[in-house]
Order: sequence, then structure tokens, then C-alpha cells
Amino acid sequence: MNIKSILKTLGPGIITGASDDDPSGIATYSQAGAQFGLGVLWFALFQYPMMVVVQEMCARIGLVTGSGLAGVMKRKYSKKSVYPIASLLLIANTINIGTDIGAMAASVRLILPELPILVITVFFTAFIISTEILMPYSKYVKILKYLTFALFAYVITAIIVGGNWNDILIASIVPHIEFNSAFAMIFVAIFGTTISPYLFFWQASEEAEEDVVKNKIKEIGAGKPKITKKEVKIMRADVVIGMAFSQLIMWFIIITAAGTLHTNGVMDISTAEQAAQALEPLVKTFPNAGVLSKTVFALGIIGTGLLTIPILAGSSAYALSDGFGWKQGLGKKFKQAKAFYLVIIVSTVIGLWINFTNVDPIKALIYTAVINGVVAVPILILIMKIANDRKILGTKINGKLSNIIGWMTVLIMGLSVTIMFVTWHW
Repeated sequence: MNIKSILKTLGPGIITGASDDDPSGIATYSQAGAQFGLGVLWFALFQYPMMVVVQEMCARIGLVTGSGLAGVMKRKYSKKSVYPIASLLLIANTINIGTDIGAMAASVRLILPELPILVITVFFTAFIISTEILMPYSKYVKILKYLTFALFAYVITAIIVGGNWNDILIASIVPHIEFNSAFAMIFVAIFGTTISPYLFFWQASEEAEEDVVKNKIKEIGAGKPKITKKEVKIMRADVVIGMAFSQLIMWFIIITAAGTLHTNGVMDISTAEQAAQALEPLVKTFPNAGVLSKTVFALGIIGTGLLTIPILAGSSAYALSDGFGWKQGLGKKFKQAKAFYLVIIVSTVIGLWINFTNVDPIKALIYTAVINGVVAVPILILIMKIANDRKILGTKINGKLSNIIGWMTVLIMGLSVTIMFVTWHW
């Protein structure tokens, strides 16, 4: 089976997994590796079952109900409970969009410093909005799948950097914890950029979107599709593979940053140029290695940004459309779902505006991850309740293992956020 046929069998899970390693993720994992070396490698394996369980719940909710996450929340609770959740998601996503656009622009300026920030940011914003609105859903999904290959630069670099693989293996299994505010913040940031609210809503809505594509329902939220056990198994395999891809890339990014930046005394990443230095071993034997490493880094940031920004804007649009009962779906044309697409346009444009508020884009990416970590906790509690509701999911509710890991995720994220606020130097 070749790569093309394998990619065809994968759906929302692999796209969600790849989008998890967005510019915010790359910056957070790079900062973690630079600051704590191999000491944070254990997060990749530790978080994997949590990611799988959380995203599988969201996928199952979307697949079985044929509705987005906020739509199901509205039915179980009320509109009043959905609006604050959708608002929190919109705020977090819009900030994330802004920082991602800024990181993409900063990356381009590493190669073409003469280009004004205004031109680059406006170009990316216009390109992302136009492709998300004008491109058919089936083609759009295919492009998203192939953009994931931009992340493999970190895999190759980590292998080149190497280091003591026994130490790497031990650090990947044995937890290392430090009792200080810096570690607390990076703990929340890693969880926030890995188990992110936008992924919950995107995963559920994309499974519902797949129901529409397969003609099981006319549109998202319009009736309950008939889902077979085989379809649930395929969805689970997709999620397991997608999340494994996400965590593997995270693992390699941390190894790369630890083996290049941390070992050379770079403990804090505050610019795109510093982040790009992590990839220099990839091209050190070539002439102009510095320029080449910046180019590879820029392509990775641009590729993941183009992948993630539409997903961030799309997840906000799905959530608000569910809450207000608007027509929705990337399979629809603009005139068929105007409010849905207007949310995408407005949140992306506001994200663009954030770049002119004198906030450093690389530092901002890490703070964005922290915001996501805080916002995720109340949303996860609602997801856990929905995933155990027989009235909504029938026989396809959580098993014991999903409940144990799911509530453990809520507890760990809730405690980490509390510890971060208590230890933070205000």
C-alpha cells in the first residue's frame, strides 16, 4: 500500500493530529526542549492516551449524533451554557490565529527581511480566507493531509543531532518534574497546545461533515445518522493514528531543541531566528547553512500555519453556528452558509489585527498555549458528561477505561492550571 492510498483511508483524525503541531505547538515544544532539555520528553508518551480518549470522545459524539459539539451541548443543557463556551473558544482561537499569522510572517522575514510585515500578514490572511471559502471541501481536505509533511524536518534533524539514545529513551518514560513557576507554566502550555479546545470542536464537526458527505444526513444537525460498528472502528483507528503522528512529531521537536539549543546554552526562545537555529544541523554540511535552516524552519511554520488557521477559524464557526442554529459546513458554498463563513472571515481578520499590537509572535505563541490550557478544562467536563449520556449516544457511550483516562485528564489539567496561577509571579 503506497502513501497515497494510506492517506485516502485517513480522515479527520490525521488532520486534527497534524494541526495539533501548529506554530503554537512548534514554539511551545521548542521552548520546552530549550529550557528543560530532555526533561520534558516524557510528556509525549504520557499525554498520548489522554489525547486519544479526548479526541475519540469528540469524534464519536460528532459521528453518532451527526451534529457538532456545541449543538449537542445546546440540546443537553441550554443555549445559555453554550454561549459562554463558544465565546471562550472564539477568543482563544482568534488569539491563536493572530499569533500563528505573526509567526508565519516572522518566518518569511527570516528569508526575505526586506518584505514589510503588513504585506506578508495581509497576503496570508487573504489567501487562507479565500481558499477556505472558495475551495470545495473534498479538495480542501486533500491539501490539508499533504501539508502535514512539512513537519518531518524535525524528525530528520532529531536523528542527525542524535545524542545519547539511552538517555532519550529513559527521559521518554521516566517523568521529570520541577517545582517552580517556569515548569508549571510550560506544563500548562504543553497540555494547552496538545489537548486544545479548537481540536474538540473541529473533530466532532468534521465527523458530522463526513456524515453529510456520505449522504447519511442532509446537513450537520439535521437528523441522526445510522452508524455501524465498523464505522466506529474506522473512526477510532483514524484518531489513534492521527494522535500518534501528533505526539511523535512533538517528541522529535523536543529532541531537536534539546540537542541543539539547550546543549548550546540557549534556554529561552524569544525570536523566530532562535527557533530556526534548532534546524541548523539538518543543513550544516551545506553552504549558507544558516539561511537554509531558516528556510526549512519557515516552510514548516508556513505549512502548519496554513493547515491550522483554517481549522481554528472553522472550529469557532462550527461552535457559533451550533449555538445560534445557523447553516454550517465547509461543504457548503458561501451563499448557503453566510453566517458560518462570516465568523471565519471576522476571526481571521481580527487575528491579523493582533499582529499590529507590538506583541512578540514567538513569545505570544507560548502564552496562547497557556490560554488554551485554561479554557480546555470546563469544556472537557461537559464532553465527559455528554460521552456518558445514553439519551444522546445510545449504546455508544464511554467504556470504563475512557472514563478513567478522561476524568484523569480533567483532574491533571485542572490541577496544573491551579498550580500555575498560585506559583505565577504577578
